[in-house]
This record gives sequence, structure tokens and C-alpha cells, in this order.
Amino acid sequence: MGALIPIIIVILLISIRQVNQYEKGLKFMFGKFHKTMNPGWRIVIPIIQSYQKVDLRTKAVDVPDQNAITKDNVPVNVNAVIYYKVADAEKAILEIENFRYAIMQYAQTTMRNVVGEVTLDELLASRDKVADRIEVLVETVSKSWGLEVSSVELKDVKLPENMERTIAKQAEAEREKRAVIITSEGELAASQNMSEAARVLSSTPGALHLRTLQSINDIASDQSNTVVFTVPLEIMQAFTGFVNNKKV
Repeated sequence: MGALIPIIIVILLISIRQVNQYEKGLKFMFGKFHKTMNPGWRIVIPIIQSYQKVDLRTKAVDVPDQNAITKDNVPVNVNAVIYYKVADAEKAILEIENFRYAIMQYAQTTMRNVVGEVTLDELLASRDKVADRIEVLVETVSKSWGLEVSSVELKDVKLPENMERTIAKQAEAEREKRAVIITSEGELAASQNMSEAARVLSSTPGALHLRTLQSINDIASDQSNTVVFTVPLEIMQAFTGFVNNKKV
């Protein structure tokens, strides 16, 4: 009996398995699922029992670049990131062979299909909506595998070089169009103000003379300017007649 005690102690020591706080353990007995093990030290008897640990932390999976064609037949290259975690460790191990590989493959297929349902303008302008659509479709299927998708983000949308040049030209033309519109609106407002000012000056006695004197004063403030003041011909003729009458 005494000889068995060391053997029992050795068996117990090699039977101890540690399940970390962020993990769940699945214990199998004679190849059949027995129970789920919570975090801590657990006994797994060699030969007749086995176990498998599942990480429950959120994982970020980089979906490789996928070549897709939009609804308006524009080829694009899209990649994304999927954030998911194992919500049910039992399903993740028993319902599918390799849940990591499975969700990666399904995400790639779904991303190509969703991109094919939208136009290029919708894809570029509404990335969040496209990502939400991918998330819904992936989560619908992956839920049966014990997985929970928390978010899908589109990282980049690459276009062919000729398409990038076309979009750049279109954006430049749009900017020029807005600049011309703004300039024309400014000129229209300025002309309306000038017309109103001219109307006020012409209808108010002495206003035009005061404006003329003000302009002369503004010009004369800079000594480097040479001011040429034009006198109406009628005034010159009247002045000449006055001088001639005085001589007579």
C-alpha cells in the first residue's frame, strides 16, 4: 500500500491542468465531451481523459485584400478587420473544425458579395454602412459556431490607377465649379451694391461732389501719387469768356 502512494501522487501531479482566467476548458472522457472547465487548476486523468482550452478574449483578424467588382462594374481591392470573440466554447470546438479559419473564409466571401451589391460612389461615401452589412451577415452564420462578432471595419479601398486619375480630375473640376460659382456670386453682390450706391449718390444733392472730394483726398494722402484732375470743358470755356470780357 505504501508503494502505491508515490504513484498516486505522481499521477495527480501530472493530471493537474491550469485553465487561465481568460480561457475555458473542454474536458473529454474516452473521446466524448464530458464537461466545461472554468478557470483554475483542474484534474485531467491521463489516457482516459483529455482537454482543450479556448481563448475567450476578443481577437482582431486582418482580412486579406480581396478583389471585387462593384455594382457599376468597377474593379476594386478591399481589405478589412474583424473583431470577434468566442461566446460559447463548447460550440466553437464541437460545431466546427477550425473556427478561426472558418470565420476568415466566410468574411472574405461576404466582403466580396457585399461590395458587389453597391456602386463605387456608395462604397467610397458609405464605408460604415458597408461594414455594418458585412458584420450582420458574418455574425448571423458565426453565431451557430459559438462566435460573437463585435465589429467590422473597412481598412482600405484601392482603385485602379486610371480610375484614381479619373476621380481626381472629377474632384478638381468640381472644385473649379464651386470657385467660379462663389466668384460670380461675389461679383453679383458687388455690382448690386455699386448700383445701389450710384442710385443714392445721384438722388442726393451734393453727394456726388462730396464723394469726388473724398476720393481726391484719399489719393492725395500718398505723396508718391500724381493727381490729374479733369475739369469739364464747359468750365474752361466760361473761364476764358470771363477773362476776354474783362480785357474789353
